[in-house]
Amino acid sequence: MIDLQFPDGSVRPFPEGTTGRQVAASIAPSLEKRSVLIKLDGELLDFERPLTHGGKIELLTLQAPEALDVLRHDVSHIMAQAVQELFPGTQVTIGPSIEDGFYYDFAREEPFSLEDLPRIEERMRQIVDRDEPIRREVWPREEAIAHFKGIGESYKAEIIGDLPQDAPISIYWQGPWKDLCLGPHLPSTRYVGKAFKLTKLAGAYWRGDAKNAQLQRIYGTAWASEADLAAYLKRIEEAERRDHRKIGRAMDLFHMQEEGKGMVFWHAKGWTLWRALEAYMRRRLEEDGYEEVKTPQLLDRSLWERSGHWEKFGHAMFVCETEEGETLAVKPMNCPGHVQIFNVGQRSYRELPLRMAEFGSCHRYEPSGGLHGIMRVRAFTQDDAHIFCREDQIEAETTQFVRLLFSIYADLGVELHSVKLALRPDLRAGSDETWDLAESRLERAAKAAGVEVEKLPGEGAFYGPKLEFHLKDAIGRTWQCGTLQLDFVLPERLGAEYVAEDGSKQRPVMLHRAVLGTFERYLGILIENYAGHFPLWLAPVQVVVATITSDADDYALKVAAALRKAGLRVETDLRNEKINYKIRELSLAKTPVIAVVGRKEAETGQVALRRLGSDGQRILDLSDAAAQLSYEALAPDLKRQAGPAPIPPSGETA
Repeated sequence: MIDLQFPDGSVRPFPEGTTGRQVAASIAPSLEKRSVLIKLDGELLDFERPLTHGGKIELLTLQAPEALDVLRHDVSHIMAQAVQELFPGTQVTIGPSIEDGFYYDFAREEPFSLEDLPRIEERMRQIVDRDEPIRREVWPREEAIAHFKGIGESYKAEIIGDLPQDAPISIYWQGPWKDLCLGPHLPSTRYVGKAFKLTKLAGAYWRGDAKNAQLQRIYGTAWASEADLAAYLKRIEEAERRDHRKIGRAMDLFHMQEEGKGMVFWHAKGWTLWRALEAYMRRRLEEDGYEEVKTPQLLDRSLWERSGHWEKFGHAMFVCETEEGETLAVKPMNCPGHVQIFNVGQRSYRELPLRMAEFGSCHRYEPSGGLHGIMRVRAFTQDDAHIFCREDQIEAETTQFVRLLFSIYADLGVELHSVKLALRPDLRAGSDETWDLAESRLERAAKAAGVEVEKLPGEGAFYGPKLEFHLKDAIGRTWQCGTLQLDFVLPERLGAEYVAEDGSKQRPVMLHRAVLGTFERYLGILIENYAGHFPLWLAPVQVVVATITSDADDYALKVAAALRKAGLRVETDLRNEKINYKIRELSLAKTPVIAVVGRKEAETGQVALRRLGSDGQRILDLSDAAAQLSYEALAPDLKRQAGPAPIPPSGETA
């Protein structure tokens, strides 16, 4: 007999080998009908799996959060079965569930086409309707290898051969079709429903190695209901509309090319956007007591070895050799350089906390397959800073940083989604005692700063635990950008010390922190968050003066000069085109304000202001328009300094 403890605390004995279905049936027929999985001591198991030991048990329905991943994995198997029914001779390799969906990699001589996807989807729906039962078997290793080799499934045979000797070889049958899989799975194909869609084709290498055979990958998405699927597809459509690469081209912000993989060519308008953000960040850091520094792009290998980065990040560094036998590495991060500045001269406890900031240009090798627009690049600029402080200053510095980050995110119009505490990874520097201290101090500091954290075991940085700040964009996606890492290790490795109040030499604590993370990624997020419709202070071109007729050209140039003098970024549109055509084109280019001028405006010294997204216009005297727009175009921190907005002129609405 085995004892099973239920969520209400009750314990009941059952014969060994009892299945989850039998457990549910013993409680209520309705529960048996609704349940699809079990969880035993936290492990997900098939509903029909015979139980070999007791423990804490939960009976899960399709509405359980854990069921969605299982459902998606089931759909990947259904897709693989459909592909092999439609395209005999195709080999299956691996097909996991992933965020929002699944994929499966296939080995097939002839390439799939987008026209194949509807056929595969239709066969998948048929398999669901067939209500194929899903059951698990455990096979002897050699028998399994021989079987899959015999049916031409060489990839499956290779996977089995590479499994640990003591690993069970579990085979899941889906009606007449079978696959090697750890499971768990739902009881039959009908449980997955039909809220799925195949989304795209891609190439993939066997086991992710470019030296291996190339496979064909089919991606899909699957949800618990048609409503969830529809909402997801709408979200994806909106994400494609906001794609920073498309908007970047349309607004002439930047481009990427093969000769500089993962490196951004910023055009004039994109660099204007960059400089507006950088100037804002520089003011905020100066206001918060940071000293800005600049460290070299290349540093000798010996420093990276002492810091530990050569061992940890050497594979991702760009390295060059000199004729004098030096090995230099382009910096992948700024922290060792900042410690070198700290180490010059003798530091006193009176200088702490020392907040050292740098808009550091860094380079890391990212495989070309992982590059994505300006979101994932090889050359990037961090809004990096390191705070050297005493242990008793950790909580105050954490609180101050959190306050700064919250304020900057609010100014940039992004919503903070969550804060997570990433704990020690398997590969790390420092002793367990050091990590115990660092984790407890950072958790305490987060509490002192008033933030609730979700713990992430194994996700910490090389030198210490970190707080991760996740933001949410306009369509609900989350991004991890800001971070605060508590580090006792690097100051010791690189010999950083200060003279304490009692005259003794002490190690400072290092807080590695970033608000944006990298400018490139954050700007990509902002482009997509605003869909190119930036707030006026960030917009590369803030106002375009457009003429109705050519006889207003001289006045348009005068208006543009007056607006530039007021501090605005202004262009003119003097083309011999109809004004409605100009307005339409300028609106598509995301121009925030169009100042329309014609013969009448030239005679009266006025402008007609049209805002992006509005059909109406407001007629103002030129001086009033310049004053109003100049205030609107101030960055949020400068607006706070300037005080309340000037009383808006009455103007005339047209």
